[in-house]
Amino acid sequence: DQWDLSENEIGSQYGGELDPWARELAEETVAHAAELDARITAAALGWTADRLGVVERSALRVAIRELDRGDVPQEVAIDEAVGFAKRYASEEGARLVNGILGRIQREALTE
Repeated sequence: DQWDLSENEIGSQYGGELDPWARELAEETVAHAAELDARITAAALGWTADRLGVVERSALRVAIRELDRGDVPQEVAIDEAVGFAKRYASEEGARLVNGILGRIQREALTE
């Protein structure tokens, strides 16, 4: 969210030391933001990534990177993204995140 809103360096507004795994994931997410947004737009059925709220878009980007990396179980990546959207956006946002990630997960299985 911080990078998407302000384009500040990752972790610059965080008071502590970032976990190396979390920093790497965040940096990868930023580096692949345009590609991730294209995938979100393709799976969003009528919505473009830039029309989504910042929280929903950030949750989707990170979850897709986690799914691509494969170092977190798919169910965990999706559940965390949905929970993040529910907590910081809305129930509707959480349902949207769940639906988009479900489509992306199903498409990956058919490839």
